[in-house]
Amino acid sequence: MDRSDVPQGRKGKHRKTVADILSDLTKLNARQAVKIPLSSLNGEKMQNLRSALNRVTREKNIPVVTSSDEKFLYVWRADPPQNTGATE
Repeated sequence: MDRSDVPQGRKGKHRKTVADILSDLTKLNARQAVKIPLSSLNGEKMQNLRSALNRVTREKNIPVVTSSDEKFLYVWRADPPQNTGATE
């Protein structure tokens, strides 16, 4: 098989969910979060979704924060780093 015929890139099972989360994040203001019901993961582990989200956001340089409780996973854009004003 010619290597040019080999599919490139990874299309994991969390691809659509991660894309939906990123799309939702772009529509929110800085003080809002995306709230994902864990029941919507269809038996997938939340940790695997977090890992997939982490891979994509690092690749796209989108700093996000996640948190969770018994029923939901929360995702929001990280606050920009504060300039301490310290000079060397």
